[in-house]
Amino acid sequence: MNSDSFKDKIVLITGGGQGIGKGMALAFVKEGASLAIVGRNPVALEETQNEIIGLGGECRYFQGDISDEQTCREIVGKVVEAYGRIDVLINNAGIMKRTGTLDTSNDEWRSVIDVNLNGVFYLSKLVLAGMKERKVGNIINITSANGVTPHPNASPSYGASKAAVTYLTRHFAMEFAGDGIRVNAIQCGPIESEMTDQWSDDYRQKSLTNIPLARLGTAQDVASVALFLASEEAAFITGISLNLSGGKLMQ
Repeated sequence: MNSDSFKDKIVLITGGGQGIGKGMALAFVKEGASLAIVGRNPVALEETQNEIIGLGGECRYFQGDISDEQTCREIVGKVVEAYGRIDVLINNAGIMKRTGTLDTSNDEWRSVIDVNLNGVFYLSKLVLAGMKERKVGNIINITSANGVTPHPNASPSYGASKAAVTYLTRHFAMEFAGDGIRVNAIQCGPIESEMTDQWSDDYRQKSLTNIPLARLGTAQDVASVALFLASEEAAFITGISLNLSGGKLMQ
């Protein structure tokens, strides 16, 4: 892509202070976008903001918990006040638990659903209203292969929340296509992150044997797909969940 492919575009990324979210933020700003990043860790958000500014980019951060509807309303209001609009929303923020069904408390179930599903709905609904009015927009949801097939090391709440976001992706795509809005998802397999840094060597090797490309994905892998889906090169693509798993999940 050209370094100004997203010039004058406003991109809002949740969970943008670290990991996959940070990787996407850096990728979009290098293509000329102005960034708004959201998260719960102000230190990580500020560090990412400073890194983006150091690259000559524009970035503002907003601390908040997207599981709260009023917080989402305030965040969207502040971003629109600062930039005038939101062109691309990337719903990346999420939490994962590893408890089995019988050990999953109702509070834990609700906390995962609140962030991974309800937060996506709250933010998307708010942003879609403005996109519908302008007759243009793009939403990308970060989902997971665990939303398609269960994993023994992931809680049922995580897989259920990601499967539900895949449905929301398709529903939004269908409902708002006539308004010039495209909605897609990136269905991630194992991605290098702070979480995988905690894996033992044995667990890492076992995981790699299940991935035909014999490596974990990277934040840059996800960012490259997000850039494509948000670009005019993908102008005829909506309602898909693009499988990014190194061949682990073949559909």
